[in-house]
Amino acid sequence: MAESTHSELIQDQFTRQAGVFNAAGTITNEQALKMIVEAGQTGSKDTVLDVACGGGIVVCAFAPHVRHATGIDMTPAMLDQSRKLAARKQLTNVTWMNGDVTTLPFPDASFSIVTTRFSFHHFLDPFAVMKEMVRVCAPGGRIVVVDMFCSEDAAKAARWNLLEKLRDPSHVRCLALSELKAMFSRAGLGAPKAAFYDLRDTVKALLGRSFPNAGDDVKITQMFSASVKDDSLGLDVKSRDGEIHYAYPTAILSAAR
Repeated sequence: MAESTHSELIQDQFTRQAGVFNAAGTITNEQALKMIVEAGQTGSKDTVLDVACGGGIVVCAFAPHVRHATGIDMTPAMLDQSRKLAARKQLTNVTWMNGDVTTLPFPDASFSIVTTRFSFHHFLDPFAVMKEMVRVCAPGGRIVVVDMFCSEDAAKAARWNLLEKLRDPSHVRCLALSELKAMFSRAGLGAPKAAFYDLRDTVKALLGRSFPNAGDDVKITQMFSASVKDDSLGLDVKSRDGEIHYAYPTAILSAAR
């Protein structure tokens, strides 16, 4: 897929999602945000960059604990949500930038903490973004990558990635945990520390904040329903109280620069 076409898909999807993304409990989970801030070994002198910052939730989680926090994203509608969130929280030490995260517009060693959340599965070349994150991180700083990860079972991974592509056409591929960890060593970093949590919700709620193509919502529901019986998605899918529940496994990986 051409980079320009994929960028258009991302902007289309996240312009639509901008109004609902920051309201999702799976996104605003305070305990998960606390874990991310802790993974940065955050201090009052730190400067933070959040890559593909979306609605600014991670930036605003770091801001009270650091000297300055910056978010960069390619979707203007998401950055509008970021500004509104920062204003509601009365944060004055934040900056928002519209830009391409595959070529970050910052000099080498500009930040002491560089993070990204729920973005790698949208990138055509996540390692290219990882290298940019390392480049703009100062020696002694920290890289923090947070993302969902798929099963090491190839069939389950392929089925979940198909589902996610149906749900969000800007999705590329969830990586396995082993692949996410391997990117740290490929980028010249040590083995990452790892912490984990699950994104738990109902399929109905998930589809309520998603914008699949017409008819694909039915296919998605069918795939989740099948996984209740055969675990074909590897997502601990359960049927309970008339609802289908899922758990997306999520890793917080961090390492020193």
